[in-house]
Amino acid sequence: MISKGNQKKGILAKFIEQCIRILLIKECKKINNIRIDIISSSIQIIKGNIKKINIIAEDINYKDLMFDELELEASQVKINLNLKKKVLGFIENPKINFRIILSENSLRKILLSHNWNWLGSMVSKEVLNQDHFEDVKIKNNQISIKASKDKKSITKEEKINLKQRKGKIYLENKTYRRNHIEIPIEDKVYVKNIKIKNDLIIILADSSVSF
Repeated sequence: MISKGNQKKGILAKFIEQCIRILLIKECKKINNIRIDIISSSIQIIKGNIKKINIIAEDINYKDLMFDELELEASQVKINLNLKKKVLGFIENPKINFRIILSENSLRKILLSHNWNWLGSMVSKEVLNQDHFEDVKIKNNQISIKASKDKKSITKEEKINLKQRKGKIYLENKTYRRNHIEIPIEDKVYVKNIKIKNDLIIILADSSVSF
């Protein structure tokens, strides 16, 4: 949760919040409504330790991955703060817990984007036995994917189950369950839970991050 007492923060906590804000803006093609909360005393920060970092942002485009909302939390983060040069570094790659929310529109943009359309094609082939991804819908908390053999063929639509198993995400044809696929994600990312609520995909996961 983001603290309401940000105006009472020490100058070091505010400085680190600004550094993280600059980093997020640099790394993302688009990111809005960034809220950062550093929970740590100035003495702890000088000693190179941040008790907790909370981050919330909306409307994010990170390498053509679209997120409607993102919440991050990291605890006991080791840092190297050079006040003279105004430089912040991380001694160890922090482990973060995060919550991602995707809408139908965001998922569609990802699967049709230049960087990720291969994923839409792979899902179409492995789950629907089709070659070309056409569209995706989320209605009544159910994902449906449209695909076709080629641009001239009749579009086929199938309902898809979204599952988590052993830290990975799987898509499964609801009718032909033998047709399924593991969504490729980095090994360092462990998905703890995934669900659809109010027609939004909600993913809970943790991962180490490097800067």
